Amino acid sequence: MGDSIQSRVQDLVAEQLGLDRSDLVSGANILDDLGADSLDVVELVMAIEETFGLEVPDEEIEALRTIGDVEKFVASRLAA
Repeated sequence: MGDSIQSRVQDLVAEQLGLDRSDLVSGANILDDLGADSLDVVELVMAIEETFGLEVPDEEIEALRTIGDVEKFVASRLAA
């Protein structure tokens, strides 16, 4: 996975959740570890869609539990 995708995803998560970028790791659970609520998740998904120019189907949102899950999803969609 490209470092730029990982970096951009982590920047988005930090910005959307008001966290310090240096505190984020790929294994961090967005809800449990980072304290996001359902509105935060919706806003994060919208930011991902806008930033990367892709669509996240509703049925796939629930599978995006960790920052790493989001990074892999974005990388796979951009490679397709």
